[in-house]
Amino acid sequence: MAVRLDKWLQVARMFKTRSQATKACQLNRVRVNGASAKAHRPLAIGDRVEVERGDWVRILVVRELADRPLPKTEAPRVYDEVGPPRPPVDPIARLRRRPAAQREPGLGRPTKKQRRELDRWRSS
Repeated sequence: MAVRLDKWLQVARMFKTRSQATKACQLNRVRVNGASAKAHRPLAIGDRVEVERGDWVRILVVRELADRPLPKTEAPRVYDEVGPPRPPVDPIARLRRRPAAQREPGLGRPTKKQRRELDRWRSS
């Protein structure tokens, strides 16, 4: 029995949907036995699958081929995880990645505070 890589990644709960797994394969974030893999690649028992998720690379060895979704508690039975554990999240680095939301004063609609100030200025 052969199982497509994208289906197996969904069954193993590496991605929530099959389309997300396919997209990750297209972006070269999934490797099988050290080589970039396309979503339609058939998997075999014993294959080594590397999934890049942000700054963490999960290394999995295929233990079982399944093409139907499993309950979350049973999903880990289809693979052996041999990679390092998930690195701790650094909240400061996470904030640095996002651009700060800034609004130039005087642009757009006034805030509630600015409206109140305008009303006070007009009424006096």
